Amino acid sequence: MSTLVEIVVPRRLGTGFRWLLASSWISNLGDGIAIAAGPLLVASLTHDPFLVALAAMLQWLPPLVFGLYAGALADRLDRRLIVVTVDLLRAAVLALLTLAIATDVVSIALVLVAMFLLGTAEVFADNTASTLLPMLVHRDDLGVANARLTSSFITVNQLAGPPIGAALFAAGHAVPFVAQAVMVALGAMLAARIVLPPHGRARDERTHLRQDVGEAFRWVLHHAAVRTLVLTIFVFNITFGAAWSILVLYATQRLGMGEVGFGLLTTVSAVGGLIATLCYGWITRRVSLANLMRVGLVFETVTHLALALTTRASVALVIFFFFGAHAFIWGTTSTTVRQRAVPSELQGRVGSVNLVGVFGGLVIGSGVGGVLAQHWGVTAPFWFAFAGSAVFVVLIWGQLSHIAHADEKEQPAAV
Repeated sequence: MSTLVEIVVPRRLGTGFRWLLASSWISNLGDGIAIAAGPLLVASLTHDPFLVALAAMLQWLPPLVFGLYAGALADRLDRRLIVVTVDLLRAAVLALLTLAIATDVVSIALVLVAMFLLGTAEVFADNTASTLLPMLVHRDDLGVANARLTSSFITVNQLAGPPIGAALFAAGHAVPFVAQAVMVALGAMLAARIVLPPHGRARDERTHLRQDVGEAFRWVLHHAAVRTLVLTIFVFNITFGAAWSILVLYATQRLGMGEVGFGLLTTVSAVGGLIATLCYGWITRRVSLANLMRVGLVFETVTHLALALTTRASVALVIFFFFGAHAFIWGTTSTTVRQRAVPSELQGRVGSVNLVGVFGGLVIGSGVGGVLAQHWGVTAPFWFAFAGSAVFVVLIWGQLSHIAHADEKEQPAAV
């Protein structure tokens, strides 16, 4: 057993990383349950494509609104305390939502408010949690540590969680949210065990939050690799968000899949992601980061086209398998590039700039997707995603060469 633990979580990564990984496993299982249960709850209350897309947008909007401030606070305050406090607040919101469902007073308006609150809490928890890893492991081990975290995320959040969430929802609409609340609270307790080195700023060293945010933006603008990543993530999340915001309707109406079938789409995607993550070291030794990114973006573009054309669930499941492989290779690469490049004192703020790019694109995309689906059907967002992705790939193609040098200690101009 000890040998297995050493293989999965090498001792050199430290005890703090093991607590972080354990917390990630527990809380991500709870969030994975909600991946299926949340949209199913919304769909049980309304069939309006705009409201379904609005539910997704309200979860994606908080990072755009609060992300920059969350990053600034993560660079000022005790990062572990932020994660623990916010996760406990998330558990409290989930408990109240569960009570409303169990007493049959839940409404679509209440669910939308709860999703916004949960999304807001996740901004502070997830952005701050992303700064912990560079504080716990050596720079040379960031790739391995990120792969372990990504593998755990895939296994429980994407692979195990959604079908469990769909099954629990079928058993009782309140059940999956009880499970999520318990797991988020347990994750907070495990995170409380992490011991971090000294960090944050003394009160007499603190500047205005706007100055802190401005410093992060200037840093990103002067760092070619990180700048390219943020821009690409922003644009591709517009196209991704448009299609994925109405995925529950696409799965049930276009593909004829039920509640458990909808969860299966995410599960199949996670299987592809898990396999790709396990092969990540082998892949990156043979393919440059720039070419890896180019292949991934072309594949994502073609994915939207294929989903727009197919009406068969079996074909969609194959597509989702390979899309999952692409998504998690991309995620591991972009996270490692950013963590290696960014100084510790800027990790929270630069991470928040990236977060704004991620969720800013999703918010815009979900709004577009809801309108398109409402007027032209559930495949319209996928056609939009294909066309938009294709145009951007052509425009960004040459800039992706910056990623080939992302591992170098590039120093941006003074800010």
